[in-house]
Amino acid sequence: MGRWLDAGNTLLRLTAELRGAQSVEQRVGGHLLHYYRIPGSGSLPPVVLLHGLGGSANGFARTFTQLAKHYRAVWAPDLPGNGFSPPPARGALNLQEQQAVTEAFLEDVVGQPVFLVGNSLGGALSMAIASQKPKLVHSLGLVSPAGARMTEARMKALLELFDVKTLKDSRAMTRRLFHRAPPLFLLFAGELRTLYGSDAVRSTVASIRPEDALAPEVLANLAMPTLLLWGKSEKLLPYESIDYYRAHLPKHAEVHEVDRFGHVPQMEHPTALVRRLVDFSLRHAR
Repeated sequence: MGRWLDAGNTLLRLTAELRGAQSVEQRVGGHLLHYYRIPGSGSLPPVVLLHGLGGSANGFARTFTQLAKHYRAVWAPDLPGNGFSPPPARGALNLQEQQAVTEAFLEDVVGQPVFLVGNSLGGALSMAIASQKPKLVHSLGLVSPAGARMTEARMKALLELFDVKTLKDSRAMTRRLFHRAPPLFLLFAGELRTLYGSDAVRSTVASIRPEDALAPEVLANLAMPTLLLWGKSEKLLPYESIDYYRAHLPKHAEVHEVDRFGHVPQMEHPTALVRRLVDFSLRHAR
């Protein structure tokens, strides 16, 4: 990563620690994993926050303290090769391996059913885990989730967006992530280019196959309370994705389109996101 991006991430970690977060490095599922654990003062089940492709736990940093007021604990891992988790020696993990590491984190580190909140690729992983190992998941929160089936042409166009080579490409990708891209992010788009083009991103994009999309029967198997939030300012994932989820998620799933939410509302509108997550959890507390 660029030195300014490294410095920014380090500052976010220090700030999180000053506010009570524990920054932990631990071997999980055979990989060295960094994660935050924030002790909570609320009565709701623990919440686990899963970042998306090229993201990290720091993307949720502005939600940590707010969530901790309502949940028993807040957990946010960096998947291998992202954030402060080093890349595996043998190379970046494919989707199935990332899912296995996440399952190991839920089983061996958290150790109890959680409110699993996933953004983008983290949303796709969350649904796959909840469908295959429902005992790990009390409830689901999906924030602009990836993983929907789409045409081959649409998938090709989506994956090509991650081929970020120039400063112009980097600024275009940054604008796609937000309702209104922060000027500071656009100013440092050159540094973000190294993030968008990291080994973890490139390897994941190269490994994605049509059969990796979530099949209707996988979605139909989600028996736990499920909330899907889709930004009306979503510019990265195609609108067909929310149509697919509306068609195939169980009838009890709540699907909401939200004004001023882009692809990463945890970074742009953290308070509004937390409010929606907490309201959902309170209605499904047990």
